[in-house]
Amino acid sequence: MTRTRPTFEALRLVGRSAPWHLAGSWAISAASGLAPVAAALLTKTLLDAVSAHAAWSVLLPPLLGLAGVAVVLGAAGPVGTYLEAELGRRAGRLAKQDLFAAVQGLQGIARFEDPRFQSRLRLAESAGGNSPGSIVRGSLGLARAALTTAGMVGALLVVSPLLTAAVVVAAVPALLAELRLNRRRMQAEWQTEPIERREFFYTSLLSDVQAAKEIRLFGLGTFFADRMLTERRRADAMRRAVDHRDLVLQGGLSVMTAAVAALGLVWAVARAAEGSVSVGEVSLVVAAIAGLQSALAGAVTALGVLHHATSVFRYHLEVLATDDGGRSAAAPAIETLEPLRSAIVLDDVWFRYTEDSPWVLRGVSLTIPAGSSVGLVGRNGAGKSTLVKLLCRFYEPTRGRILWDGVDLAQVRPDVLRERLGAVFQDFMSYELSATENIAVGDRDLLVRPHAGEEVRAAAERAGIAADLERLPRGYDTLLSRVFFDDSAGSEDDAAQPEVHGSYLSGGQWQKLATARALMRADRDLMILDEPSSGLDPAAERDLHQCLARARHGRTNLLVSHRLGALRDADLLVTLVDGRVGESGTHDALLALDGLYAELFRAQASGYQMAAEAS
Repeated sequence: MTRTRPTFEALRLVGRSAPWHLAGSWAISAASGLAPVAAALLTKTLLDAVSAHAAWSVLLPPLLGLAGVAVVLGAAGPVGTYLEAELGRRAGRLAKQDLFAAVQGLQGIARFEDPRFQSRLRLAESAGGNSPGSIVRGSLGLARAALTTAGMVGALLVVSPLLTAAVVVAAVPALLAELRLNRRRMQAEWQTEPIERREFFYTSLLSDVQAAKEIRLFGLGTFFADRMLTERRRADAMRRAVDHRDLVLQGGLSVMTAAVAALGLVWAVARAAEGSVSVGEVSLVVAAIAGLQSALAGAVTALGVLHHATSVFRYHLEVLATDDGGRSAAAPAIETLEPLRSAIVLDDVWFRYTEDSPWVLRGVSLTIPAGSSVGLVGRNGAGKSTLVKLLCRFYEPTRGRILWDGVDLAQVRPDVLRERLGAVFQDFMSYELSATENIAVGDRDLLVRPHAGEEVRAAAERAGIAADLERLPRGYDTLLSRVFFDDSAGSEDDAAQPEVHGSYLSGGQWQKLATARALMRADRDLMILDEPSSGLDPAAERDLHQCLARARHGRTNLLVSHRLGALRDADLLVTLVDGRVGESGTHDALLALDGLYAELFRAQASGYQMAAEAS
């Protein structure tokens, strides 16, 4: 990616977000750049006229001109600041919109499980909010400096070409040094990003509600605080090294440019004493040197801002250009998918997460008949969760196919497939939303439907969580959070309205609520239940499975659970062993086979029996 492309894309983004503000900023920048040149020339004219004892008719035009320049400079500052700030806000909002539209366009989850992408995304979030505005500021600053420099060089050339060359040449090392320093700053930023992410992780742990119990029980507060401060010290040390180079290099260059300016002033005064130049020309030399140095210093600063913002904005563009990293079919995407009537077939499916990682699935061939309940059993690491990810098309098979009534799912748009699916995942989400919204997100159309509350309550009843939700302070409208305040009960005019803490649920209650969320999709073709009862007591587990059986009767279900008692009534049980199908059959048939399923089932049954005898 060339360096001009991020600049162009950022300016294009700003132009899309606020075209008139951008045009106004360029106009003000041009006026601000030319105003010092006009002031220097008008001052020379005025002083030469005063020295010649000219009449007021001669003095008045430069005086009025200087007054006009003062007005322009006075107005340009606040107006330019406002326009640039508004540009930054609008561009940042549009950049964030574009960024997360691109992130949402990633149909799989491979990138989200890649630490390098997480680093890039974190930098892109920062870049999208700040870099477009910074690029505009840097571009405007460079344009302003260029106009001032060109004008002052032209004015100074009239007096002394040699002095002009000396002042300009003295500024070149500063420009080159700024570019070099910015490359080092960007390298340091990339190197410190994972360090700061670890620091943020430890910081989050120390303030996280869920972690608070273990941290206090095991006395881990000092341990994590030390880790946090260690990461902070590492990041600080890397930035300090860059700042030290910046101090030494820029300090030396500043002394050199100041020395050139001083010599220029000495030369001008000496020439004036000889009578070689007029008082007005001396003032022009003084103003030109000061203006040139100020403009070149502004150019160095603007170049630094532009270089840094451009470098960071690359991450924004890289995320926008990121693909899923999966293996997609060459055929055009199928826009519609018929309801499941025959079966879902996994045909010799192989999968591994990266090319150098071990195989997780090794030639899985499995048929899930339409309208049946299939239970998936296996030890940890057997590949059950990976198989679920492939069915949801969070990943694509490395080899083999998954067929939906004979249609290869690799040819179907993922969002089209997912409209046919419902799921309860073991690592379900606990959203910092109201109870109603926590359930309604299972069917996003409900979030804008007028009478969604009735369907939400029906799902909560079936999941066995309704009574618990009704007992909350605001019922289904209660905010389920330990992080935010529930201020929805207050009015905008009541500033004294006390903030109300949100309520929270137990682990088992959250699991029931997640089940209610999935039941908003009870009419979907395939329901995937990945450890749906892991946080429930035996009675609640029994009720949950009875509820799901009633809600999903006659529909296709894939059940994944370590609690084999919850799967025994499935139409078909399949064991996975080291990424392969080991056994398949009914509960009674697999017990008779006396293989892995029988071993796991008897081990669990023995544990329940021992617990019962002990009680």
